[in-house]
Amino acid sequence: MNGRTYDNTRRAEQARLTRRRILDAARELIVARGPTSVTMREVAVHAAVSAETVQKTFRTKAALLKETYDVTLAGDDEPVPMVDRPEIQAILAATTPREKLARYATVARVLGDRTGPLVSKLLAGSRSGDPDLADFRETVNRERLIGVTGIVGHLADTGGLRAGLSPEQARDIVWALISPELYDLLITDRGWTPDQYEQWLARTLTDALTE
Repeated sequence: MNGRTYDNTRRAEQARLTRRRILDAARELIVARGPTSVTMREVAVHAAVSAETVQKTFRTKAALLKETYDVTLAGDDEPVPMVDRPEIQAILAATTPREKLARYATVARVLGDRTGPLVSKLLAGSRSGDPDLADFRETVNRERLIGVTGIVGHLADTGGLRAGLSPEQARDIVWALISPELYDLLITDRGWTPDQYEQWLARTLTDALTE
């Protein structure tokens, strides 16, 4: 033994790059064709990796769909929770409820821009009865509720909620207003611009939640 420890940094980075290549391939295929017709084997071919690599990395199609969404939502694959990212910290640092909600609307618009084409296809697919997509939708809705609960709790703690409006009611209002379904309806179906969506959302959140 020469006392040297094995440095697996290079191998870990290669694994990370391979994972990201698979996720990029999955997103491209889903946006182009819809999720129901995309197989893990086709993702492997598109990513120029073996089918075994995709299977060993993600195990199930549901897991692949979820991580594709997560990385698209975050904009990168860094292991940083959304609450610790600068855009969310900016909401918490704002000094007035109106400013907090305006910044929240900006975040909702940015996330909608990032995920819009992907989520539009996934939402359409979730109505097909595919269990993987139904599980994906349920998981995303649950995670959105957790995130919204944190923001509304912050508003309540800082005196930002309108009198008579419970945190639970406020949570449900925000959860509905920032839903990907509503973003998709306004942007895709009705042809709103992202700026129009953001401005409307900021006004609506402010009117619904504050004095």
